[in-house]
Order: sequence, then structure tokens, then C-alpha cells
Amino acid sequence: MLDVRRVLLLVEAAELGSLTAAADALAITPSAASQQMSRLEAEVGQPLLHRLPRGVRLTDAGHALVERGRAIRRELRGAQADLESLAQLDQGTLRLGSFPTASASLLPLALTRFSRKHPGMRTAVRSALFAELLELLDTGEVELALLWDYDWNRTDEQALHVEHLLDDPTVLVVPANSELLEEPRISLADLASQEWIIRADNHPVAEVLRRSCRLAGFDPKISYESHDYQEAQAMVAAGLGIAIAPRLALTNRRHDVRLVHFADDVPAPTRRILLARNATRPPTPAASAMTEIIRSVSQRFTESNLHRTQLGTVRTG
Repeated sequence: MLDVRRVLLLVEAAELGSLTAAADALAITPSAASQQMSRLEAEVGQPLLHRLPRGVRLTDAGHALVERGRAIRRELRGAQADLESLAQLDQGTLRLGSFPTASASLLPLALTRFSRKHPGMRTAVRSALFAELLELLDTGEVELALLWDYDWNRTDEQALHVEHLLDDPTVLVVPANSELLEEPRISLADLASQEWIIRADNHPVAEVLRRSCRLAGFDPKISYESHDYQEAQAMVAAGLGIAIAPRLALTNRRHDVRLVHFADDVPAPTRRILLARNATRPPTPAASAMTEIIRSVSQRFTESNLHRTQLGTVRTG
């Protein structure tokens, strides 16, 4: 395999007419240039330059190699331009992983800000379950992923760099005409006789409900298993039961349900919303830029309580 740097030295010598001028162009000494050219000729097994009293002249083999060398130089310059463009976020694709709650709340605003700031960049999003998101990070199919966890299953994967973005408290979902809205304070223990709408297929929020109710001293009576939060809201509105859900999951609240915030001493766990990347790979410029934007969006949700205002929630306690 020929040394590309020596081939490029030959190209410079051919175009500038001397090894000394080529050495100046490449910021090396004339002695080093002469040594490198001798090694290149040894690699190809024949002379490439005729050394003249003033300058150099290519041999036939030198002409053939210079033509190839010019093509290599064009490709390398193109590669450098591509890398600079990627570093400046003028082109490329950023691949993200997410889950439905984040995709319906935090992520749209982050994607909009990113595309406005870096219109040359493309973003691709994979929505998946928790285990699949971890696998996508491990294989490199996504560079960043929004994740979640609760107290009893903290995300502490050694291979991940995990950043806590914000807390997402559990809220109670009741019909708009519910008598519960008239109560000055609601505790889970007061809800032991209620029927509950629960998420199906061992969804994490189903475990939240069971854990919370057991801490309050009862097992919930399940009246319906829903497959998404819109379906759960519809069943609550129809009077089939009440439900709990993470607050961010209810960005698109129905007009005929209300959300009630539990008091701090009520055993209704808060989940953490996280941003993760593979710790063994340094972030690309695009990933770093998106990380800053997601932090800013999360801070907006945290500080201004924008989502709570939009949801029209009721606080108790």
C-alpha cells in the first residue's frame, strides 16, 4: 500500500517544478522531502523523478502516479469539506430515540428549534420501548435517546451517559363533573372504592398505580385496560373509572376530563425524564447542539409550568 502523503508530495513537486518548492508548500524541510520521495520510489520499485540542476521532471511512472495522486487529493479535499460542513451543522442526519410521552410533549418543540437553527440538518426519530431504546443506543442506531425511570428502577447503565432533564409527576384523571373536584384534599386512601382505568400490557404506569395503591393500603379495582392515554381519558370521561398518568402524557387533554395534582405526602411517584447517549462515543456536533436545545426546552417546561397551564389542572392539598 502506497503512502498517501508521499504521493501528495509527488503531486506538489510535479506542479511546482521542484522538491524544494513542494517541501515549502507542505511545511516540511527539503531534506525530509527528499527522503520521503526516495522511499516512495523504493515502494513503487522505479524512479518517479529526474533530478535536474534546477528542479525535477517526471518519469513515465511519475506521470502515471501523479494523475492518480491528483484524484486522491480531490477526494481528500472533498472529505475535508464534508467534515467541516458536518461540524458547522450544514448537512448530515441526527438520529434520535424517544417514547410516546416525550414525542407528544418535549420533542416537537426541540425538533422545531433545531430545524430552524440548522436547516441543512435532517433529523430521524425512532419511537420505541425502553429496552429497545437502550439497544438502539448500544448499536449506534440512535445517538441520543429520551428515556424515563422511577425510584425503583433507576437507569444506571454503565455504558450510558445519562442526564436528568426534569421531573414528571403523577396526576389523577377524573371526569369533568366528578364530585372529587369538590374535595379540598384527595389522598389515595380516599380512592379505595373507586374503579380504575389502567394501562394494558404491563405498561409502567400500571405498575405505578399498583405500587401507589398498595402503599395507601388497598389494591385497585380495575374496570378497563387501555392501550394509550387518549383511550384512557375517553373511558374516564364516560364514567367507567378514574386513572392516574404522568403529567406530560396528558398534553392533549380532553375537554371532558380534569387533572388533579396529588399533595406532596401522597404516595404517587414522580418519574424522571432523561436524555442518554452512549458513554463510549463522543457526541457529534449535531448531538451536542440538540442536547443544548432539549435542555432549554426542558427548563421551559420546568420553570414556567407551561404544560400545567395548558392542561388546566387542579391542585389539591
